[in-house]
Amino acid sequence: MIDKLTFGYRADQPLIKDFSLRVEPGERVVLFGASGTGKTTLCKIVAGFLRPQSGRVIVAGQPLPKRGARPVQMIWQHPDQSVDPRLTMRQTLEEAGPINQELLKAVGIEDSWLLRYPRELSGGEIQRFCIARALAVDINYLVADEITTMLDPISQAQIWEFLLVEAKRRNIGMLVVSHDSQLVSRIAHRVVVDY
Repeated sequence: MIDKLTFGYRADQPLIKDFSLRVEPGERVVLFGASGTGKTTLCKIVAGFLRPQSGRVIVAGQPLPKRGARPVQMIWQHPDQSVDPRLTMRQTLEEAGPINQELLKAVGIEDSWLLRYPRELSGGEIQRFCIARALAVDINYLVADEITTMLDPISQAQIWEFLLVEAKRRNIGMLVVSHDSQLVSRIAHRVVVDY
């Protein structure tokens, strides 16, 4: 999946250097380590939001596409920053394609929330929309960057329970960033520490 990536915000100071990692379909790999080591940056590269200075991301034997449908979707740590405040939540979901009512129900989205704007919902409610949007398309991999750190324990448990079941059902590989050792021990097939 990740082949010899090098990236730095300054060319002379690589944050990530010659890093490779394979994540199999259906596998859950957790990046665990100190802040500032490039975990979020790596997630952005894997999901296609940043380009590496060298190396590549390979999905199903092909380089990550530069345009069109993306086989890797990312769920961000701060859900309120990953939605357009000018759009209703229905419009936000429709950006990914037709709305799947079964998916909305499974992730715990109430119908009345669809007509609301992000400012009218809690962080946990918005995060449920972000998860539904990421899973609305046919994907190979899901990147989850500290997605439940801002949520209450009940919402955290509900979201992770849903994600684990859905990823298993659809054979989606997951690259997860977390500082929560209890969560890591519960969800990880493999842990990569301070790469």
